[in-house]
Amino acid sequence: MSKESRRQFLAGLAGTGLMSLAGCAGLLPGRDGRGPSPPIGEGDQEPGDSFEPPTYTPPEPEPLPAPDVTRTLQATEATISPSGSDTRRTWTYDGQYIGPELRVSEGDVLEVTLQNDLPAVTTTHWHGIPLQNAMDGVPYVTQDPVDQGTPFTYTFRAEPAGTYFYHSHVGLQLDRGLLGPLVVEEADPHVDYDREFTVVFDDYLDQPPEPLSNGGSGMGGGMGGGMGGMMGDVRPPYTGLTANGRLPTNAPTLDVEEGERIRFRFVNAASATEFRTRLAGHRMAISHVDGRPVDPVTVDEFVFGPGERYDAVVKMTNAGAWQLLADPVDGEESPARVDVQYEGQDGPPRLPDWGSGQHLRYGSLHAREEMPVSGSPDRVYDLTLSRAGNSYTWLIDGQAYPNAEPLDVKEGEHVRFRMINHSPVTHPMHLHGHFFRVGDALMDTVRVPGHMGQVSIDFRADNPGNWLFHCHNLYHLESGMARVVRYV
Repeated sequence: MSKESRRQFLAGLAGTGLMSLAGCAGLLPGRDGRGPSPPIGEGDQEPGDSFEPPTYTPPEPEPLPAPDVTRTLQATEATISPSGSDTRRTWTYDGQYIGPELRVSEGDVLEVTLQNDLPAVTTTHWHGIPLQNAMDGVPYVTQDPVDQGTPFTYTFRAEPAGTYFYHSHVGLQLDRGLLGPLVVEEADPHVDYDREFTVVFDDYLDQPPEPLSNGGSGMGGGMGGGMGGMMGDVRPPYTGLTANGRLPTNAPTLDVEEGERIRFRFVNAASATEFRTRLAGHRMAISHVDGRPVDPVTVDEFVFGPGERYDAVVKMTNAGAWQLLADPVDGEESPARVDVQYEGQDGPPRLPDWGSGQHLRYGSLHAREEMPVSGSPDRVYDLTLSRAGNSYTWLIDGQAYPNAEPLDVKEGEHVRFRMINHSPVTHPMHLHGHFFRVGDALMDTVRVPGHMGQVSIDFRADNPGNWLFHCHNLYHLESGMARVVRYV
């Protein structure tokens, strides 16, 4: 890699979270011993010359047939207006926030050409899809970052069916708005519905994101907010929370007819927000978790963290106007909002009755497909999740990425990660390239509760390559909370 290419890459990054391959255990110099950590900006930083990213060549992808669906995504700077009035410049796909929905049929070969017209390098990751390693979109783990002014073509078979999303996996670019939904339609759904509606929840910054610093204070102009403390967490200064790219003062409206069944595809694409989600006046039958089908379970509300997705079928049997809200579990922002309006009904939409009724629990989810693992595992990793004292450095088993040993597996093994959370905050842990078992459900992202919360995940090592395993709180990832699962 040329000196200029390294500079472009670093200009697009925010910290060390995705700066190199953890499959190489050598240390890189930098702050807190974690490697260089330049702040993200407009692509014009001049980083030092000490950074030389490790090299990694993913397995050669198997040839695929000619694509069934061909798309182009332009990563570009654009003007957006989530409030409907105030505008700002940010980075987008195809000039819109949220990016365009990509919708294909299960089994289709999808070819997407990313055209990078940003002032920095970038990639696109296909969150939740267990595709071939070379198409996963993680810089210096599965590919070189895409240079300014150049294209990169991702080709993969869209399977299994489910609700997914795509986003940049470089630095803090996700928190600029580089994201969009990806829907893979099943041929024979196990639930009946008349229409569907995709809802992407996000947290919204009105300024470029920057890393969070030691002790909970922000870097470079006040990215702090909240209480950091010795071992706690902080939130960026979010302006608000959005549903399908719109703030609650400019909420989208879903017009419905009495008696119809709506399938909601809920995506938490936020960088640092767990959402408590509820539709006033109605119950929801949860039908899918992270795209995988489950026996429908009827609830009044659910919580989901960054990277998680839930599908739910709602019977429209309570005429009126109602608010669908996603309230931050931690944070002072007003809830993200969708107004659900029955035909012929007037008046302001009514609020949910928070706290009452049935709340979804992981233990209530039961997969409708055969589990890929059972019995005793072939390999077990005991992993602690923690923060490094008063430093804003987040650790997996005492190590901060990229200066972290890989988690080695062999193809065909049944692997178990036993996680215990020594911090007081929840960590939504995501494994690329695989689904894993939690209890009786299949997922790709799972929330590990704070205050010594414990979660075990089991997966079959059936997709060779090097795969990122990380917290999907973007600021935890940027600050070290990642490992690479390496096939050996």
